Amino acid sequence: MYFSNIKQTETWLMLTFLALSVPFAGQAADSSAGAVSVRTNLAGTAVSMGEVVVTASRVERDVQSEPSAVYRLDGTDGVIREGNRTTPNILEGVPSVMVQKTSYGQSSPYLRGFTGYRTLCLIDGIRLNNSVFRSGPNQYWNTIDPLSIGSYELVMGPGSVLYGSDAIGGVLNALTIDPPEWTGEPLWERRLYYRGALAEDSNTGRIQIGGRVSDKLGFTGGYSLKSFGDLRGGRDVGLQEHTGYDEQDFDAKLNYYINKDSTLTLGHQSVRVDDAWRTHRTIYSIDWEGLSRGDGKVESYDQNRDLTYMKLHVNDMDGFINGMNLTLSRHLQGEDLYRVKKDDKIERQGFDVETWGATLQFESETELGQWVYGLDYYHDIVDSYGRKYDADGSLNKVEIQGGVADDAAYDIAGLFVQDTISCLDGRLDVIPGFRYTFVSADANKVKDSVTGQRISINEDWQSAAGSLRFLVPVTDDRSHTFYANVSQGFRAPSLMDLTRYDIARSSEIEKTSPDLDPEHFVSFEIGFKSRISKLVSQLSCYYTAIDDTIIRTPTGRIIDNYVEVEKKNAGDGYVKGIEVLEKYHFTSQWSSWLSASLMDGRVDSYPTSTSGKERDYVSRLMPPTAEIGVRWQTESARYWCELEGDFAAEADKLSVEDKLDTQRIPPDGTPGYAVCHLRIGARLTSTLELNLALENILDEDYRIHGSGVNEPGRNLILTAVCSF
Repeated sequence: MYFSNIKQTETWLMLTFLALSVPFAGQAADSSAGAVSVRTNLAGTAVSMGEVVVTASRVERDVQSEPSAVYRLDGTDGVIREGNRTTPNILEGVPSVMVQKTSYGQSSPYLRGFTGYRTLCLIDGIRLNNSVFRSGPNQYWNTIDPLSIGSYELVMGPGSVLYGSDAIGGVLNALTIDPPEWTGEPLWERRLYYRGALAEDSNTGRIQIGGRVSDKLGFTGGYSLKSFGDLRGGRDVGLQEHTGYDEQDFDAKLNYYINKDSTLTLGHQSVRVDDAWRTHRTIYSIDWEGLSRGDGKVESYDQNRDLTYMKLHVNDMDGFINGMNLTLSRHLQGEDLYRVKKDDKIERQGFDVETWGATLQFESETELGQWVYGLDYYHDIVDSYGRKYDADGSLNKVEIQGGVADDAAYDIAGLFVQDTISCLDGRLDVIPGFRYTFVSADANKVKDSVTGQRISINEDWQSAAGSLRFLVPVTDDRSHTFYANVSQGFRAPSLMDLTRYDIARSSEIEKTSPDLDPEHFVSFEIGFKSRISKLVSQLSCYYTAIDDTIIRTPTGRIIDNYVEVEKKNAGDGYVKGIEVLEKYHFTSQWSSWLSASLMDGRVDSYPTSTSGKERDYVSRLMPPTAEIGVRWQTESARYWCELEGDFAAEADKLSVEDKLDTQRIPPDGTPGYAVCHLRIGARLTSTLELNLALENILDEDYRIHGSGVNEPGRNLILTAVCSF
């Protein structure tokens, strides 16, 4: 465990915040503060004309010129104004995004029906995903501290052409905070942040400092300390025991501006998450809507992550190559599980993954269009362990591997190219793209699930993917655009697919499955974007065809009261849906928004070991959802208030997997809900901002479909930030 005196440190942080805030309390407010976007965590859907995004095309481009659904979301500013707790929470309210929470410290977004290793997360363009990500909801996106992020860019749909394996449901790029701009003289920026929430019994503090030493050198860095107590659900559920956890985060970034066109960046992040339980498998699971209780006594995870990287960015180069980006990275991710079974026997298992990465990207402006092309390479080194102890604590057995293979390596290398061709005097953009990928897996210590003996697995695969996207501007300024695209996606089998031997869903244990091939997907999408002075609109319709996806299949064996399952390339199917976003500014003070999505999906499965293949719903199919809100703010945005309603229909379209997951999904499906939130905020001085949120005003009991915990009941959240 990482924390022994966290409560004392919380008290120190809060006292420090108050002490440093008081001297500024009498200063006048900054009346020139810019207007705050409606619904801050959907701020990117209300970006002004001319604002650029980079993730969708790997180059800076006006969001209106992107032929796909793209959302730019506030990072730390969104956390300050809305009290968002984690990176996945930032995505709540985006159409076709469902943020499932296996536990309160382990949440995973579903993007257009896909989650886990079928969605890709980047940090400053560097892959968070590695070869031991699990197939279903996992906790790894939770290890990105939103207080260290300046903004997020979310691209919905397959992004395999530009980003490789795993980019099926969508790609999220977390862009870290940059040093301040040069003002002609050295400057310092300091920020203290506090968040407290009653229903979570939580306290979060952050100290951040940044500055420009000269026109050549800038830096920023911060330290976050978080403590979450046991979560209180709605009026009937009450306290959910062992749902709290602790976390600490450190980040630093240094930019050296070689000249006006060249920047060298050095960055580092460290994250430690301590004692995050999965209570749905334990005796502390809740009795709600017919859920079955677990029988384990403890199931606790510790997570750690350390990323160090260097980036060289060059613009306006002479010659055929106009721009270049070089990134080198070293990423360490670790997980430790402590499990106590009903008979008091103990299991400890975990893994460490060291990932070395390199990306080289070029840009060229030619008569044949704007080209972006390059190569990327990631190399995973995996060590795992598994130990079993008797009830008296004595060592019983040392396993060949942990939940995934020990002494293993995984390589993924790719070449990519994309061209943007402007046709018909700018009235049509045609964007073709292509990627070739080579993947290899080399696992030396694998437990054979039948013989129990040590085996090794050596596999490699090749894959090609293409995309073709079209953009049709209706007006010369591109305030109204239609788009269409067809994109191939793929996902190579990971070490988690090939070598996992551990508990999967509520009543299943997953065996090693060495004979697997890549999954393939083809997505078709059409949409419309409109951004005028008062109205922002976006409509998307998509259909994703699924081919040879890897699914779990019962083998017929029972091991320690768990149904054994293996993985096969046997799932064909589809996911389709409609997304809509509308924002309207009635006046400079009043505005409203509506976000809604409708989704359907089917995939082949094997309900039992003796039955044949059957077409079934995709697991955890997102029910129809909507978010609606209204906001008022003063002309200067010094004071603001918003009322928001979140709605979801009953999630009763259950797959066979869902029906078996009785500790997380009620027998008749997850009940629908309608909850209301009220938020107010004020910039009291030029240096001090306070925000207050009353969430789940009516104290409803509800959970996001597939989650292992219910959402907070009536929750009062205070956030405060002091900048000086």
